[in-house]
Amino acid sequence: MSVAMSVDDRQLCDAALLASARAYAPYSRFRVGAALRCADGTIVTGCNVENASYPAGICAERTAVASAVAAGHREFTSIAVATESGQPAPPCGICRQVLAEFAPNLRVIAVTSEGLSTEWTLDELLPSPFSPAWLETGS
Repeated sequence: MSVAMSVDDRQLCDAALLASARAYAPYSRFRVGAALRCADGTIVTGCNVENASYPAGICAERTAVASAVAAGHREFTSIAVATESGQPAPPCGICRQVLAEFAPNLRVIAVTSEGLSTEWTLDELLPSPFSPAWLETGS
């Protein structure tokens, strides 16, 4: 399934596809790129970086969030996730939770290297995220 894209969405997806080419995925061979659009229009990219100690790897989406936060951005409007998969792949559960910390209503666009795409909102992908409100003790 492909969705019609605006020029801004195409720019975001192109940035994600370029980021996927920089992924370090020697173990899974599943290269992923992410492009995160900040509230001010800035696009920050990330790619997955695997490690021989598998849990030490980091997903493209979390790499993009970490880079954006390190650059002073904390408000996001959309993210594009690019893979070489046969169908568009949404962010994994951990990435959904991290994204929800900053933008629970984020637009999520998944695109493949063949041009297939689909779109969700983050609250569709993660309807009941753990939030800072759960950390309140009531005292």
